[in-house]
Amino acid sequence: MRDKDLLKLLKKNGWVVKRVRGSHHVMQKGDKIQIVAVHNKDVPIGLLEKILKETGLK
Repeated sequence: MRDKDLLKLLKKNGWVVKRVRGSHHVMQKGDKIQIVAVHNKDVPIGLLEKILKETGLK
């Protein structure tokens, strides 16, 4: 999955971009925070699984 597609998926599920510092987008939903690095590449599968699990999408 591309990193920009991951951002779209998170936004679709209620996550909001709190701030951007360089290539790191800090997403927030309620009191949860998740950082997503956007480098215009595919997200490595292990990192993708971790992010999806922590955000409750898997």
